[in-house]
Amino acid sequence: MSLDHRVLGRELELFATTPVVGAGLPLWLPDGAIIRTELEKLAAEEAAGSGCRGVYTPVLAKKELYERSGHWSKFSEDMFPEMKIGGESFLLRPANCPHHAQIFAARGRSYRELPFRVRERGSMFRSELSGVLGGLSRVRQINLDDAHVFCSPAQVQAEVMVALDAIERCYSILGISDREYRLSIRGAEGQYLRSDNQWADAEDQLRRALAERSITYVEAKGEAAFYGPKIDVQVLDAHGREETLSTVLLDFNQPERFELEYTVEDGSKARPIMIHRGLLGSMERMTALLIERFEGRAPPWLAPNQVSVLPICDEHVAAAEELRCRLADRGVRVVVASGGSLGRRIREARTHRDPSIAVIGDSEMRDAAVNVLLPAWDQKSGVDAGVFVDQVVSDISSRSLTPSGY
Repeated sequence: MSLDHRVLGRELELFATTPVVGAGLPLWLPDGAIIRTELEKLAAEEAAGSGCRGVYTPVLAKKELYERSGHWSKFSEDMFPEMKIGGESFLLRPANCPHHAQIFAARGRSYRELPFRVRERGSMFRSELSGVLGGLSRVRQINLDDAHVFCSPAQVQAEVMVALDAIERCYSILGISDREYRLSIRGAEGQYLRSDNQWADAEDQLRRALAERSITYVEAKGEAAFYGPKIDVQVLDAHGREETLSTVLLDFNQPERFELEYTVEDGSKARPIMIHRGLLGSMERMTALLIERFEGRAPPWLAPNQVSVLPICDEHVAAAEELRCRLADRGVRVVVASGGSLGRRIREARTHRDPSIAVIGDSEMRDAAVNVLLPAWDQKSGVDAGVFVDQVVSDISSRSLTPSGY
């Protein structure tokens, strides 16, 4: 069995690419869109739980925005060409943070409003060369779970701990246990924004946050961005390649460039620190990683189709439809597959990687029961229909990694 997400994505009809749309611009098919929607829902719940408020911002802006943010001077080769509209130049955004900086700057801010937290599932664009594009792992439009926190220097450690807690919860839900935390700090040489004392304090706050949460990490000296230190979470994909999924990054640069400020208690002005926080990273990269890790067999809450109900013959279709309605009424994604041999339909449900297969025949109709097949466990058992419905709903609502046995 291939572990390549491109092969599995094609077999399971999760996403597709076409020459007329272009390389690096995948089309999310209905089943793949379900997986992405569920991941976005998880990210949104975690963001809301940690005090982030949702925003929407445009996918393009005037060139001036990216000149001020520094993206044009640093990353213009990786950006799409500027578009001339009415005598003005516009660009597809390479990052969401300049827009969020403008949300903070929309009016005067007080220290009482800090930390000021916003989040967006925002699209951004990279002009990647065709030769490096592949499936969902390297794309030209990136849909990022992106949050930004504007806070005082004294609030940095607490905000980083909030982010670390959310990352740990998400990884536990997704079953990603083999992860490495990397703290990227300044090197001996290089030009870094702000003073040595400010850098030392920021790095110490990141260290203290990691220590407070008893997280083992490695220090990467010289790997910090010029505008601030960061924590990255590294995960190996199914081929042993290292991927950066989650990031907590301190940014001194954009508050300086956009002259962001807030009013302190004594009436003076101060510059906030901007924290970039990505819990799941891009939807594309996370989905590719999970497809390969689960070998296409998604957990019940992520599975495009969560239950297949198979009536043995036509006489059992009405009972199968009744079970489908009971499941659908409680939010379960379920289909009834009838017609043709039972063996063929079971094979199709297995090939589709459905977590639960419920077979209904004469005895099941008589006893108000179902014969449940759990392909992940290669388990088969009879169970009361009501118990089955309750257990399926429980597995989904708790985001269980595997369907429960009976």
